[in-house]
Amino acid sequence: MPLNPPFTAWNGKRCWIVGASTGIGAALADLLANKGARVALSARRVDPLKQMAARYGEGNALVLPLDITDAAALESAAQAIDTAWGGLDLVVPMAGEYKPMRATEIDLAVARTMIEVNLMGYLNVCAAVVPRMLRQKSGTISLVSSVAGYRGLPKSLIYGPTKAALINLAETMYLDLQPKGVAVSVINPGFVKTPLTAQNEFEMPNIISPEEAARSIVEGLEAGEFEIHFPKAFSRKLKLLRLLPYGMYFSAIRKSTGL
Repeated sequence: MPLNPPFTAWNGKRCWIVGASTGIGAALADLLANKGARVALSARRVDPLKQMAARYGEGNALVLPLDITDAAALESAAQAIDTAWGGLDLVVPMAGEYKPMRATEIDLAVARTMIEVNLMGYLNVCAAVVPRMLRQKSGTISLVSSVAGYRGLPKSLIYGPTKAALINLAETMYLDLQPKGVAVSVINPGFVKTPLTAQNEFEMPNIISPEEAARSIVEGLEAGEFEIHFPKAFSRKLKLLRLLPYGMYFSAIRKSTGL
């Protein structure tokens, strides 16, 4: 039984993607627009957003450039969507920062940036949209986390904890909001070919394209899933590892990564 109301039709749906200029965000915006949804596009760089909006056609897109760490800008953008479209059916915050880091080389400035973007930025989005969705008594909030949030991984000293926090945040929000008519889901991708993962110097198993990731997200929303994880060949393995006791888990991760 679905934990959320399934999206059975996309035509006319009002969707807001925060982090829409590249990678999964851009692919998801394209896919939703092709399915007939209206898409509000947010990211720091305005030119890619304008190019995307031009493809979607007049009236089908809003260009709302902003930084996810700017709570006031997110509130203004949410108000602009309200004014233009009278409400919001789906918001997907997926802006993120990633820098590989180990405990032997902590960079506090980089750590603060990742925490501000990957966690506080998502809270900024929620603060802007939750009151509006509660007034509507409808809407879906889909937080983009990562399988890196399942358990501790080498080189994921700050990124992993921020993603673990988002999984916990989505679970808590579901408990609070689902009874009031607002759906919450969490999206946990594995490796996807994006500018962020291009920083990795190791082989990334089961890596997929942004377009494949976008299709998996839409399929999960259409199925009413709470956790949308992919690619299944990889994410299911990590789910099994999550069940191991610490001794076995640490040994398995060291053997598989060589770190």
